[in-house]
Amino acid sequence: MSMFPEELLAGYGRYREKSKPNREALHDLAIYGQKPKVMVIGCCDSRVTPEGIFDVGPGELFVVRNVANLVPPYEENGDYHGTSAALEFAVQALKVEHIIVLGHARCGGIEAFRAEDSVPLSPGDFIGKWITLLQPAADTLACMPLDKDVAPQLAMEYAGIRQSLKNLRTFPCVRILEGRQRIALHGAWFDIGSGELRVMDPENEKFSVPV
Repeated sequence: MSMFPEELLAGYGRYREKSKPNREALHDLAIYGQKPKVMVIGCCDSRVTPEGIFDVGPGELFVVRNVANLVPPYEENGDYHGTSAALEFAVQALKVEHIIVLGHARCGGIEAFRAEDSVPLSPGDFIGKWITLLQPAADTLACMPLDKDVAPQLAMEYAGIRQSLKNLRTFPCVRILEGRQRIALHGAWFDIGSGELRVMDPENEKFSVPV
């Protein structure tokens, strides 16, 4: 169990060969730094890779991934805020122009939130505590269901994306820059099985395949 995974070393060898034509561009990235225009907040699910979905190379996306692609509301306390720290860096230092919250089909975090008999995976119950961020989305969904014609799991996946967008706007830096039209927020959802991408209409908050 102490050996580095052989399949990853083999993959690294293939990467080295395939990246040779882009060596100059990669060298420039290393020397001059990153300047991505887009931040993606996605799920840590191994089947959902933003760089693959959008077919982009190194330096084009600033990506933060967590369970269920959640954004916590803005808080100023002594706790650790990984997603908030990444957001702060993307907006304040990198000055990204777009933030995309990318959800996906059959999200395990959403399933865990919806399960009535969910059992903690450890004494810390880190997942259980984290996904309580979905409760406001569930409350809104119960009061104002926007997706009456879809399955409950999908409706909650959509609702979680909408809640994360709402939480993004609790961050002063995001709210101010959006008001000045210097940053745009987007919601999107990806179907792992079909490869279909759906984008949220900012006017009615409905998800559909982009034309």
